Amino acid sequence: MQELWEGLVQAVKLVVSLDPEVVEISVRSLYVSAAAILIAAAICIPIGGLINFHDFRGKRVLINVIQTFYSLPTVVVGLFVFLFVSRSGPLGGINLLFTPGAIIVGQVILIMPILTGMTISALSGVDRSIRDTALGAGATSSQAIWTIIREARFAVAGAMILGFGRAISEVGAAMMLGGNIRGYTRVLTTAISLYTQEGEIALSLALGIILIGIATVISVAVNILLQRY
Repeated sequence: MQELWEGLVQAVKLVVSLDPEVVEISVRSLYVSAAAILIAAAICIPIGGLINFHDFRGKRVLINVIQTFYSLPTVVVGLFVFLFVSRSGPLGGINLLFTPGAIIVGQVILIMPILTGMTISALSGVDRSIRDTALGAGATSSQAIWTIIREARFAVAGAMILGFGRAISEVGAAMMLGGNIRGYTRVLTTAISLYTQEGEIALSLALGIILIGIATVISVAVNILLQRY
């Protein structure tokens, strides 16, 4: 218990003093996960809207499949992407493996099912009379859809926050695709794993505190922003 307390005190000192290595790892993690959620949102929110606003054969099955992939194992995603971007893979020529870009790709694939499925749930929860009212007032189909998305913005934002949390907290794909290279691909989760194994408890705790702090700040900031608009 004494060792844990001492490690926690040292961790706070590292955070408060803005230790260069801690800052570097934190900034990289934030950049990688933010890029992943923005790319995934640009793909998944429109797809979720299309699925929700159109009736077609097999729609229910498709939604069930998407929801099944909510718990997609990170190591499976890492392996899948690794096979594609490794030197012997079909995309080996782009030299993506062991770069931040490879981690971003892995995280995008990991959070796409969550973002798509929760977008569908968010939009389906909006009263259909809102769309009918908008269309009756002379709005186009696109304008009516945008009205519904605005009504469901808190739920959609919640999906993005959940996706961001899933991305920034995963370790399997980041380790396999990034290689945990110091100063290049090392992110919070892979650093915590490494430093814990090496006995660097203070540094591990510092990174853990920052990881929780980033997730909290992002969640609060998004909710404040949505309340203003």
